[in-house]
Amino acid sequence: MSQLKAVLIGAGARGAGGYAPYALDYPHELTFIAVAEADPVRRARFAEKHGIPPEHCYETWEPLLAEPKLADIAVICTQDRMHYGPTMQALDKKYHVMLEKPMSPDPKECLEMEQAARDNDRLLTICHVLRYTPFWNTIKKVIQEGRIGEIVSIQLNENVGYWHIAHSFVRGNWNNSNTSSPMILSKSCHDMDVLSWLVDQPCLKVSSFGSLKHFHEGNAPEGSADRCLDCAVEPTCAYSAPRFYLSDQFRGWAGHFTQELTKTNIIQGLRDTDYGRCVYRSDNNVVDHQVVNMEFDGGATAMFSMCGFTFEQERRIQIMGTKGELRGEEDQITVYDFLTHQKTEITIPSQTSGHGGGDSGIVRNFLNEVRHYNGQESLTSTSAAASVRSHLIAFAAEKSRLNGGESIDLNEYARQLMVKEELSK
Repeated sequence: MSQLKAVLIGAGARGAGGYAPYALDYPHELTFIAVAEADPVRRARFAEKHGIPPEHCYETWEPLLAEPKLADIAVICTQDRMHYGPTMQALDKKYHVMLEKPMSPDPKECLEMEQAARDNDRLLTICHVLRYTPFWNTIKKVIQEGRIGEIVSIQLNENVGYWHIAHSFVRGNWNNSNTSSPMILSKSCHDMDVLSWLVDQPCLKVSSFGSLKHFHEGNAPEGSADRCLDCAVEPTCAYSAPRFYLSDQFRGWAGHFTQELTKTNIIQGLRDTDYGRCVYRSDNNVVDHQVVNMEFDGGATAMFSMCGFTFEQERRIQIMGTKGELRGEEDQITVYDFLTHQKTEITIPSQTSGHGGGDSGIVRNFLNEVRHYNGQESLTSTSAAASVRSHLIAFAAEKSRLNGGESIDLNEYARQLMVKEELSK
C-alpha cells in the first residue's frame, strides 16, 4: 500500500486531533509534510509530532499553497467562513481535498467549490464522519437488506448536551452565525446528511422552527455578573464555567483556551477569554433548539430535533418501515419484525477513534479513493456533490425558520440559487 503525502491547513481540534492522528497510527499509509496554523503553539506541537521541518511550517495557508505542489492531499480544517479560499486554491493546485464540514455558510461558495473540483478533476470530500461509523453503517445495512421494509418515517434527535451547547455554541467559536454558521449547519449538517443517506431519495420539501430561547440577557439571574469568576450567583448556576473546566470530567475542554491544563492556567483563561463569560451575556445568536420537517421523493418523511437542554450528548434515531421498526442510541440498535414479532439487538463494539470511529473511517476511505482515482467523479458517499444536496436542506431549513416555518420547495430553492450563481458570473 503506497504512502500518501498530505498538508494540513488548520491544526485545531478537528485537524490535529481528529484526522491527523491517522498518520501516526498508520505511517505507511499517510504522512503530513507541511502545516499552516496561526497559533504558534499548535503549529509547533503539530510539527514536532509529525516531524515537519521549520521551512514547511506556515502561519497562514496562502504561502503554503503558493509553493509548488508539495503533496497529494490537502486536509483543510479552518473555521467555517475560512473554508472557501484555501479549498479553491488547493483544488487549482491539483490537490485532492478533504474538507471539514460544513463546506461553507454561503450556498454560492458551496456550489463554486463543487464545480472547482470538477474543473480540476480532483476529489473533494466533506467530513460527514457519521457515515463512516460502525453504528450508522449497521443501520444503513439493515435498511438495504430490507429487514424493516420501505422507510415511511424517521425521527432523529440530536441531544447536544447542556454543557456542550454552553461551551461551543454560547461561549465558543460557533456561537454567532455572523462569524461562523447557523446552528443547523455548524452542528447539524451531519444530521441532514445522514438522513438523506438513509432515505436515499431526494428531499422535496423542508420546514423548520427554532429559536434562541434561553441563552440571552433576558434570562440572566438577578445579581449575576459578566463573568462567572465575578458572579455572586455562580454557585447556583447550572452553566458555571469554573464548575465545567475545573472538574475532572470536562477539564480537557479547557484545551480550547489554554495549552496547559493546570488550575492556574484555566482560571486565568476564565478571566481573559470568552469561555469565562456569563452564558446570558455572551455575543451568541445561534438557536439553542430547532426542529426540521422533511418530505422526500416517494412520500417518506423525517423529523429532526436538535436541543441543547439534555443531560447526555448523543443521537437517538427511530426508523419506521412497512415491515418493521429500528431504534438506535449510543452503541445499541434494536430491530423489530412486524410479522414474527422477533426483536433483534445489535451491540456496536466500542471505538477508539473519535466520532464513534468516524474520524479514522473517513480518512481511510479517502486515502483509498485517492489511490484508485482514475479521473471519474468521486464515488465517496460524502463527495462535494452529495454534500451540496444535504447542505441545501440545511440552508432551506434556516430560511424556513427565519420566515416563520414556511414550507420550502427544495427544487425551486436550488433553481433560484443556480440562477443567482449564473447571474453573478
